[in-house]
Amino acid sequence: MTNNITIIGLQWGDEGKGKLTDFYSKDAAAVVRFQGGNNAGHTVIIDGQAYKFNLLPTGILQGKLAVIGSGVVLNMSRIIEEINDLRKSLSVSFDGILISENASLIIPGIHPEMDAIQEKANGNASVGTTGRGNGPAYMDKAGRFTIKAGDLLSLETLPIKVEKLLFLHNAIRRGLNEKEIKAEDILNYLKKCGEILSPYIGNVSQRLYDIKKAGGQIVFEGAQGSMLDIDHGSFPMVTSSNTIAAQVSIGAGVPPSELGFVLGIVKAYTTRVGEGSFPTELTDTTGEYLRTAGAEFGVTTGRPRRCGWLDTAIIARSAYLSGVNGITVTKLDVLDELSEIQVCTKYKINDQSPPFLFDAKDEVLQKAIPIYTTLKGWKTSTKGLKDISKLPLNARRYLDFIEKQINVPIISISTGPERLETIEIAKPIL
Repeated sequence: MTNNITIIGLQWGDEGKGKLTDFYSKDAAAVVRFQGGNNAGHTVIIDGQAYKFNLLPTGILQGKLAVIGSGVVLNMSRIIEEINDLRKSLSVSFDGILISENASLIIPGIHPEMDAIQEKANGNASVGTTGRGNGPAYMDKAGRFTIKAGDLLSLETLPIKVEKLLFLHNAIRRGLNEKEIKAEDILNYLKKCGEILSPYIGNVSQRLYDIKKAGGQIVFEGAQGSMLDIDHGSFPMVTSSNTIAAQVSIGAGVPPSELGFVLGIVKAYTTRVGEGSFPTELTDTTGEYLRTAGAEFGVTTGRPRRCGWLDTAIIARSAYLSGVNGITVTKLDVLDELSEIQVCTKYKINDQSPPFLFDAKDEVLQKAIPIYTTLKGWKTSTKGLKDISKLPLNARRYLDFIEKQINVPIISISTGPERLETIEIAKPIL
């Protein structure tokens, strides 16, 4: 039996995973990012100070070993910025940073530019990516053209790998009448980043195995949300990696038995960034209220998030796909001023109710008509509450309704952005 914790989002991202990773990392030996890249944005607020991350797992704020797994596509410039910012502003020490030698690199001048080229080529069918280069980096990884973090330690072979990568990218650029990339520019950049990052690059699987053997706890931090999973989300309006819990094993290099307690994070309503179907989206004053009250603007891009009612149909599906053991509900306080709250419990698609594990492709969700249950609001502040007995009765009823719809227990509730504005109901223990 393991005491590890896996933290994933069960919606379209932005559920508050960063705060909960920090909260549940207090007893951990290491915290691991296992997929995604700097298209993710996680924020933790401690004593009024906001710490924003794109790559480093937020558990580093608890002084823990911060690990970047092989499933991550790594923007070197961004992680160098994050490390420097932490060293300047962090009042607590942390137990080091470890980057997997097998993590694929996002290279400025190549991948973000290709991201923009692809979005432009897609025209009206664009996905609405963050433009950070994740998709092209994962394409290079799947095509075996990628340059990995460990390659920064082997300068004698690096030029050959850069030439191989540019053979592909320059061929595409020529076909699209785009300017070709010079190998010398890329090599100089990689060597400069390698000088800074080489002390952090190593064997993640071995380190995590050693922690396991010593009885230490590991927290795995997911990025994006389950409905953005490349295989199981609202394809093609998805991210370029697998975001469900099974990816932990691949992206961190641990056996599936090491996932431990799988904690699903659920926002008390639904948000989405970018293009794609959103059955419960609100484009009226209520949607604008949720955006304003919830400060729903992207950490990475600053883009306003689309807002809508809670959708337990997608949450129950996501929870099943990841084998979720418990749920945290975040931003409950954002609903405090509403007299009525609607919850989508199922869909009608082509006048039929789809099965529990319905096809979530975008073209299917475009036809989905949400079926709502209306619940009474509580019109009382829950901001900052830390005791579940202090929650208003209708807020308790709202949470009970969510539990019954998803058939997974709620083990904690976030009542504000601060680390300690959290109600613990039960411990994440199997």
